[in-house]
Amino acid sequence: MDFTFTEEQQAAAEAARGVFAGVAPDAVPSPALTPGAVADTFDRPLWGRLADADLLSLLLAEEYGGAGLDAVALCLVLRESAKVLARVPLLESSAAAAAVQAYGGPELKAALLARAGRGEAVLTVAAHGRTGHDGAELAVTAREAPSGWVLDGVQTAVPWVYDADLIVVPARTAADRTVMALVAPDAKGVTLAEQFSTSGERLGEVRLESVRVAARDVIDAEGAWEWLRELLATGTCALALGLGERVLGMTSEYASKREQFGHPIATFQAVAVQSADRFVDLRAMEATLWQAAWRIASGAPGALPASGDVAVAKIWASDGVRRIVQTAQHLHGGFGADVDYPLHRYHAWAKHLELALGPAAAHEEALGDLLAAHPLA
Repeated sequence: MDFTFTEEQQAAAEAARGVFAGVAPDAVPSPALTPGAVADTFDRPLWGRLADADLLSLLLAEEYGGAGLDAVALCLVLRESAKVLARVPLLESSAAAAAVQAYGGPELKAALLARAGRGEAVLTVAAHGRTGHDGAELAVTAREAPSGWVLDGVQTAVPWVYDADLIVVPARTAADRTVMALVAPDAKGVTLAEQFSTSGERLGEVRLESVRVAARDVIDAEGAWEWLRELLATGTCALALGLGERVLGMTSEYASKREQFGHPIATFQAVAVQSADRFVDLRAMEATLWQAAWRIASGAPGALPASGDVAVAKIWASDGVRRIVQTAQHLHGGFGADVDYPLHRYHAWAKHLELALGPAAAHEEALGDLLAAHPLA
């Protein structure tokens, strides 16, 4: 494996830094002070700038106006977005469009992908199932009908659903295979109910009752949902890494200026040791992220399926981002709880990412199952 980024990947990261340079986390409304205040819509002006910079079409082929890049490039851009808490559906829309490109039919691709790349069509994904603990594909049933498919079920905590044009909904068929349906939030039989994340963003419970979907808008390909699910998880790890890097940077800056007993607290052994531990967390998060992204991008064979590398990345991201923000709050003292200082916003977003990734113990169990099924020796 080679973790050296290509010129194209580095150019995408540089473009992202330019777009996100003007975004201030202080401008993100505080969920603690204004519950639901961040729920009106995502940052539309920023979305437009991302489109102008061709960062919404990174994974799309040239025929759809894209750059033809891979999961590594997307993760580099997501990493930059998390440093400023960018309020855009970049991960969900990009990943969903990539799944349509990889597994969708020609008619669906022609109708959707170029619009998604220009930011004109916003996509999201129902990836948390009914409870957030069971597989999302088990929460909805799909049965074939003369005019297409019919969906019934409930998906919870769907991000950006009130702003999306289409929701990618995984569903299980009677033949025990998973399909993905692209459903409009205002389609007949679809009911939305408000939910709120720890970051204050508006999520949605999506209830489907005999929702009819045209055959063109259903992806019935083996491995499609698993591929999209792993890309979403890896992208979430990239968000956790970017957020963690920014928080550790804030902590380092504060500790170098805050003095006690006439010395910066950064010179105290206990502070230095805690900061060093969190730096180790970041490096582990980074290494496991690029391993997972590289496996998804290259499709390279290994002793374990790519899901093994994704599980390892999720273990480090879930635990690592939690430890980083907890240490940051501890070392900032009371200043970290000041709502006029952005650290509490990062803490809220980190908790949302941790919950989205799921507990590390669950991923360790899944990794153990993979090892049992694919012995390394």
